[in-house]
Amino acid sequence: MLAIFDKSVAKAPEGLKSPHSDSVSALKDGFLVQHFSSVHPGSININLGGVGGSMGYSTDKQNPLLPRLFAVVGDIFCLFQGHIENIAVLKQQYGLNKTANEVIIVIEAYRTLRDRGPYPANQVVRDLNGKFAFILYDSSSKATFIAADADGNVPFFWGTDCEDNVVLSDDAEVVKKACGKSFAPFPKGCFFTTSGGLRSFEHPLNELKAMPRVDSSGEVCGATYKVDADSKKEAGMPRVGSAANWSSHY
Repeated sequence: MLAIFDKSVAKAPEGLKSPHSDSVSALKDGFLVQHFSSVHPGSININLGGVGGSMGYSTDKQNPLLPRLFAVVGDIFCLFQGHIENIAVLKQQYGLNKTANEVIIVIEAYRTLRDRGPYPANQVVRDLNGKFAFILYDSSSKATFIAADADGNVPFFWGTDCEDNVVLSDDAEVVKKACGKSFAPFPKGCFFTTSGGLRSFEHPLNELKAMPRVDSSGEVCGATYKVDADSKKEAGMPRVGSAANWSSHY
């Protein structure tokens, strides 16, 4: 899976961009989408329009134990990889029918957050028991919702290109093609939103600290993120009415 988000849609956290990066533009002339298609034949590519960015989906070379899924519901686009163990409970919780799969559950969870906000976003992600990574884009509000499970079971990487656009994929080589040394594994146990940035869903009240990564040649290569036990964020997301947009409050 592949997603490229314009910097106005997804602002990369401090530290992800390497001072020694040899990155290029992922979006210019469809560069990275074309590369993704060349290494993953038969892929589906989606132009998110305007300043949104692009997405790519392929079942090529997928792990049968961690399948990839893609769905579009209304203005919401979602890529999902892995599996959820408590899927029956979540279907009941979100009022979904028996045929709903993991990617539909994530979309419905996001819509519930956006439109009604009954739970903090960190609780919604923590309720997903399993091995997973997902990338969601809401084109109506130009908002992203991205997460990886607490153990980092699914290969999932992100980085920034030369224009500070954010690139995400389960294929590290695809990310490095555009981002050079400005890439890293997506932090396990974390989620990212357009308005709230990178957060830990296991420790939502703590700040995350960027820890520089060093490659085999000794050069700084993106950053990993660790929970800072000494710093606290303000308490949770405010409850909003059904007419309000969750993404603007978090």
